[in-house]
Amino acid sequence: MAAAAVQAPRTSSKTESFVDNKRKDDIRQQNIVAARTVADAVRTSLGPKGMDKMIQTASGEVIITNDGATILNKMEVLQPAAKMLVELSKSQDVVAGDGTTTVVVIAGALLKQCLSLLNHGLHPTVISDALHKTATKATDVLTAMAVPLELTDRDSLIKSASTSLNSKVVSQYSTLLAPLAVDSVLSVVDPAKPDMVDIRDIKIVKKIGGTVDDTEMVKGLVFDKKVSHSAGGPTRLENAKVAVIQFQISPPKTDIEQSIVVSDYTQMDRILKEERNYILGMIKKIKAAGCNVLLIQKSILRDAVADLSLHYLAKAKILVIKDVERDDIEFITKTLNCLPIANIEHFRAEKLGQADLVEEVSIGESKIVKITGIKNMGRTATILVRGSNQLVLDEAERSLHDALCVVRCLVNKRFLIAGGGAPEIELSRQLGACAKILHGMESYCVRAFAESLEVIPYTLAENAGLNPITIVTELRNRHAQGEINAGINVRKGQITNIWDENVIQPLLVSTSAITLATECVRMILKIDDIVTVR
Repeated sequence: MAAAAVQAPRTSSKTESFVDNKRKDDIRQQNIVAARTVADAVRTSLGPKGMDKMIQTASGEVIITNDGATILNKMEVLQPAAKMLVELSKSQDVVAGDGTTTVVVIAGALLKQCLSLLNHGLHPTVISDALHKTATKATDVLTAMAVPLELTDRDSLIKSASTSLNSKVVSQYSTLLAPLAVDSVLSVVDPAKPDMVDIRDIKIVKKIGGTVDDTEMVKGLVFDKKVSHSAGGPTRLENAKVAVIQFQISPPKTDIEQSIVVSDYTQMDRILKEERNYILGMIKKIKAAGCNVLLIQKSILRDAVADLSLHYLAKAKILVIKDVERDDIEFITKTLNCLPIANIEHFRAEKLGQADLVEEVSIGESKIVKITGIKNMGRTATILVRGSNQLVLDEAERSLHDALCVVRCLVNKRFLIAGGGAPEIELSRQLGACAKILHGMESYCVRAFAESLEVIPYTLAENAGLNPITIVTELRNRHAQGEINAGINVRKGQITNIWDENVIQPLLVSTSAITLATECVRMILKIDDIVTVR
């Protein structure tokens, strides 16, 4: 009797641990299902024939896009594991700029395979370690397939930028936008640091009116505002000397909310006279330095320019552009090769930038200011994007950003690889061959990884309205015969040598997609409980 009493708690502890394991499995399954739901949401927008998503925000704003990062960013995801997939597409956007949909689709397919492995009784840690080894192997296989590239080969750069643009809403304009992206990135590459490009050195200015065909690259600066000519100042100047100022040309105000009571007219006149002299004194110093174009930073303390100062500036034949954003100051000074001036006492000729022409140009109903022919121009570029409505403009900007990032990838890591599902099928074939050599649990995991990569060609075929099973089977067959660059040509609806069709992409896009997706899946596998803290 006593023995039975002693043994009773031991059996109950066993049942407790069993229930505990069940909970862990449930949490893991719940996380995988949630993350796969997010992956399935963007899966239909993969590839050149992918569908677009219309997103309506809480404020009523409408966005039409098929950029994976944008779609996931705007989606309100509440489940913590599903949020990890949103972060995954953001990291791919930062690393490569393109392939944001691909990375999420691969992660979703890997999770599906992991769920099946878990149901067969494999331990999450074993799967996780095997995935890590396989991802490293996959990167080596891709690198071995890649073709080196020189930056002087402009055609190949344009082809890879076009491939990125072909899956976007503005794909019909890829012949115009791809060369723009290539030229602007190559113009900002610094010979001192040849494998580094900062995309922030390329400014995209959007202007409604016209079509995307009117998009152009401007060697200089473009301001999406008009010249202040309320007092009849000049709107076009040649041989301009440009100053970027961060102080106000208006009468000083008291620091705190105070009021000054003036009792008679003579005092009133004295105040007005002092104000006039104060402004005149400033403008004389500006004119003495030889400046004839002023870019005035937006001020939150008081008006950057008063009507009186605009009148005197117009008399002095100085062109004024006011309300320049604080964030743009760094880009402007880098382009003009000048220094921002924070105080009138520091206004000197050597701090000015020089340009051949500053003019106001009419575009449709509105106006913009162009500064061209800048002397000793910094390594920057400006792209003026045009479009018939705001939706097209925003999507054109997002597509251009992706194309710029693709060219940046090629500057960082100068290798090209075929697109159209070719690298994924080749990887799947080679990893499948590796799995046969390995023993034990690891071979199952590698085989699962190889199978999950087939999701890319399968989805490409599915989105193009082809028969995915026939296409993928044929693709496997062609790769088994040694055609490394055989891929899905969605335009012809058949399998061709995708390299000859000019469907190429940077190596960095594929390698980062696989490593980031694997990392994210490993993290989701390792989670066995969700603890909410109130």
